[in-house]
Amino acid sequence: MPRRPRIKLAGLPQHVVQRGINREPCFFAEEDYHSYLHWLEKAAADWHCAIHAYVLMTNHVHLLVSPESETGIARLMQAVGRRYVQYINRSYKRTGSLWEGRYKSSLVQEDAYLLTCMRYIELNPVRANMVQDPGQYRWSSYRHNGLGQPDRRITPHALYLAMSPDESDRRAAYRALFRSQLDEDALDDIRLALNRGQPLGSDRFSERICAEAGIRRARKRPGRPAGTSKQPDDTQDQTDFGF
Repeated sequence: MPRRPRIKLAGLPQHVVQRGINREPCFFAEEDYHSYLHWLEKAAADWHCAIHAYVLMTNHVHLLVSPESETGIARLMQAVGRRYVQYINRSYKRTGSLWEGRYKSSLVQEDAYLLTCMRYIELNPVRANMVQDPGQYRWSSYRHNGLGQPDRRITPHALYLAMSPDESDRRAAYRALFRSQLDEDALDDIRLALNRGQPLGSDRFSERICAEAGIRRARKRPGRPAGTSKQPDDTQDQTDFGF
């Protein structure tokens, strides 16, 4: 099957996911998380990408990134991936690839879906039953966005800043979004957009973006009959225990 062409537009946020090969772990010790974040920060600066949210799970990574150029995210992921794999192979005396092929990405409609996507990313450890509250998980942007813990990797998006001019009120408003879990429709929309490499947004937004990118828009699946199962990539976020 031919690869789907990527939608590469400058200035618009993209939800990016990269998984460990065969869904195996890509983080083994605390220092590994620190090393990945170090290279992520450096690559974001080198390739002029603004990181709005992230989570490092045991065997995959989620990022929400706005690039200044069309090639920014590809360059960022290439730089981080190469340097991190070199570090892991050297540290654990292994060889070969660490990542499962190409990363997945989905352009995000800012006004309608950006905050929803941030919640999706930062709630990963909760959905995986690793923690009960996102603030309990060390390797995500929630402690910065929701609790005010300094994180120099994060560039706040304009929609996040627009929640309130006061930092304390803004964080409180952001935390309030996490009082309820995302509904199944939102989860399905985000996962389907990622799996198909399609924009996450309204029909009008998605049609416009696909037209600008010169690609064909994939239609949403029809509803599944009651009692049927979803495909593995549509069920839940993969963790070391959450297959």
